[in-house]
Amino acid sequence: MTFIELYNEIDKLYPKSLSCEWDNDGIMCMYDPCAPVCRALISLDVTEEVIDYAISEKYDTIISHHPLIFSSQKSLSSENYTQRKLIKLIKNNINVMSFHTRLDAGENGVNDTLCKMLGFKNYTKDSNDPIGRIVKTLKPTDLSEFSAFVKERLNSSRVFYSGNKAVNKIYIVGGDGKDLIPNAIDCGADTLLTGRASYNTMIDSIDMGLNIVEAGHFYTEDPVCITLENIVNSLDNNIKVYTYKSNNIIAIN
Repeated sequence: MTFIELYNEIDKLYPKSLSCEWDNDGIMCMYDPCAPVCRALISLDVTEEVIDYAISEKYDTIISHHPLIFSSQKSLSSENYTQRKLIKLIKNNINVMSFHTRLDAGENGVNDTLCKMLGFKNYTKDSNDPIGRIVKTLKPTDLSEFSAFVKERLNSSRVFYSGNKAVNKIYIVGGDGKDLIPNAIDCGADTLLTGRASYNTMIDSIDMGLNIVEAGHFYTEDPVCITLENIVNSLDNNIKVYTYKSNNIIAIN
C-alpha cells in the first residue's frame, strides 16, 4: 500500500468534513505520494524526538493525532523548529499524515476510545457538537473517588478536580475541552472530564454548577494511538506498525 492509498483509506473513516474549520489536519509532509508504506510510526505528536526515532528505526511514515503544521509557513529554514522538522523529514524520505479534530469527532476516535478506556459502554454523542460524549454512571459517585478512578484507568501522572457535586452525568472530551463547558451544562451534565481546562475555569466550576476533572491532555488522547495502530493493521497487515509515546512533560510527585 502506498502512502496516498493509506491516507485515502483512513480519510474514508475520518473525513475532512469532521474537522473543525480552524484545524489543519491531513497530509503534513509528502515527498512522494506513491512511496510504499512498509513501516508506520504512530504518535500523538510529531516532535523532533519522534522524527529522530523514525529515522533511526527506518520508518517511512508517521501518523499523528496533533498536526505537525498548524499555520502557513512562508519560508523553509532550519532556524524555525517546525520547518527544521519538515526539512529533516524530507531529507530522510518520511511522509506524515495527521488526523486531529476529525479523529476527536469520529466513531472509534479519541473520545470513543477514552470512554472505552474508562469502561463506559452506553455513551452518546453530543447532538450539538460531534466531539463531545455523554455518559451516565450506574449510581452517584463521590467526585474524589471518581477522579482517583480516572487517574488509575488512564495512568495519568496527575489528576486535578474541582466542584462539589456527586458524579452522575459526565460530559467527556479529551484534550483541551474547556470550550465545550456550555455544551456540558446545556445537556445537564454535573461533571466535565477533559484533559486540560484552565485555572480560572476550574476556580469558577462551583459557581457554574459543574464539576471539572482534568486528567492531562496527553493521557486523555494518547489511547487513540492504539486505535490508529489497529486501523493500519486492518488495512494492510504487511505494514510494521509501532506506537511511540511522545509525552515529554514531566510531573514531579
